[in-house]
Amino acid sequence: MASQGYLSSLTTVLAGLVVAAVFFLSKLYQARIVFSRLRQSGLSMPPWSPLLGHLYFCYKITSRLPPDAHPNYLPDMIRRELPDLGPVFYLDTWPIGPQMLVVASTQGLHQITQEHSLPKHPGLRYFLHPIAQGLDLVTMEGDLWKKWRGVFNPGFNSTYLMSLAGGIVEETEQFCKKLENLAQTHTLFRMKDLTDNLTMDVIGRIVMNAKLNSQTQNNPLVNGLRMQAKWLTFGADINPFARYNPVRPLVHWYNSSRMNRYITRTIDSRFYELNNQNSEAREANKSIIDLVLTSYLSEHSPKELPNMDQTFRRFTMNQIKLFLFSGHDTTSSTVCYIFYVLANNRDVLDRMRVEHNLVFGLNTRKASELTAADPYLLNQLPYTVAVIKEVLRLYPAVSGTRFGERGFDVVDNTGRHFPTRDFLVWDIGQAIHRDPAYWLRPDDFVPERWLVSPGDPLHPIKGAYRPFSHGPRNCIGQELAMIEMKVIMVLVARRFDITLGYENLDRVKQSEGITTVYGERGYQVQRAQPQGDLPCFVDDLIANVIPDLTLGGLQHIVSR
Repeated sequence: MASQGYLSSLTTVLAGLVVAAVFFLSKLYQARIVFSRLRQSGLSMPPWSPLLGHLYFCYKITSRLPPDAHPNYLPDMIRRELPDLGPVFYLDTWPIGPQMLVVASTQGLHQITQEHSLPKHPGLRYFLHPIAQGLDLVTMEGDLWKKWRGVFNPGFNSTYLMSLAGGIVEETEQFCKKLENLAQTHTLFRMKDLTDNLTMDVIGRIVMNAKLNSQTQNNPLVNGLRMQAKWLTFGADINPFARYNPVRPLVHWYNSSRMNRYITRTIDSRFYELNNQNSEAREANKSIIDLVLTSYLSEHSPKELPNMDQTFRRFTMNQIKLFLFSGHDTTSSTVCYIFYVLANNRDVLDRMRVEHNLVFGLNTRKASELTAADPYLLNQLPYTVAVIKEVLRLYPAVSGTRFGERGFDVVDNTGRHFPTRDFLVWDIGQAIHRDPAYWLRPDDFVPERWLVSPGDPLHPIKGAYRPFSHGPRNCIGQELAMIEMKVIMVLVARRFDITLGYENLDRVKQSEGITTVYGERGYQVQRAQPQGDLPCFVDDLIANVIPDLTLGGLQHIVSR
């Protein structure tokens, strides 16, 4: 009897394995036959295998990168390996990843973001769902997206954001205090830890009119958001235990509850305060949520108040979580890279300091006061802006993933039609940003390219600069990010001297294997931040003399 039961169980297991194998082989055939037909049609793709697709080819390319290098390097590495392939091509990475159409040309990206804005890929919606439950400006589509983009657009207008610059200055001053303390001990630290807290506090002030104080203490909203972020997934993990982790839904539920309680209290508190003010007093309030709630109150009669519509509250709450999540992390990574390039290019740092001296005077302590009193002084910093733009060109924080549609093709510059149906369409700005077809000296840090006149070989080609994407679905927070980064540079660049600590980090970790990308130790990883979260040392320059920064020496540095 026991042997019969054993045989029955074994038969069941074998039958299950056979069914699974048949299912897998069927899906494999379906995936590969699509690419076989595309290949027979003469459409661009790297060397392809009927069995492995492009998996082995991608493995060969990525084996030349450090194991933690960001996936956004892949399309540009393929371009360097196959320069005649063209900027639009297919990649077949099933079953490890999706089948995709890579679009790395200005013409192709204009088609998918402006001429016909393709919907966002379902994988992105899956990734962001634990943050915003699908009610976010990144993944919403159609009329629903238009409505809520219209609700929040006024709050991200550059003029309105300038009126909130005082809050950015205040939070950046706290960041400077952290740097002062680190300068006293001269210990190695990770810059990304500091900039994450800084940008989180800034976005909290600007969006919610709330002092999160994450630079000085724990905050339940910030802690919940960060824990939630660690458990996010696109649902394509190779490890099935990671992909189907049974604990993940419980963690997501717990963190969502924490974040929702905090933000709901904030929204309700501001709503009742604003509802008890007259219209003139409402106009004086300063935050994006205040602006949104003031607009909401102006559109409803007194009979409909004081109760807020539950749908409006739910949508507003989820947008705030999205802004906190995406707005702090991308800006934090970019700020790290500004410090990275300034540490590697001392002449650029000297010139930036000169510009700040000319606009704000030699007393660096007064820069905070002057910026808060007249934030439009930030518009007098063309070289600083050029540095920021060049950092965003070389180290863009994000790429885009769209979902192809039946009947919509991307047309390359030779007239070939690339069907997009059911493909992940990869909007990869980084590949364009380093393509010599669009940029002179594409791998070099050259802020002057943003200061030359049209017609100069350095002048950027229209549509080739895409850190915030283009078209109606571009980044709503790009003006805030630029203002924030200018404020940080004005308050930090002349007060502190930041040097890189990669050599110290490598000695401790005894790093082996490939440790650079394009010759750079601070290559992009994970969420597009510098590898190692930018290990640094900092010196406080307030008590020291900064060479060549007296007014007598300014002209010499500017002329360089």
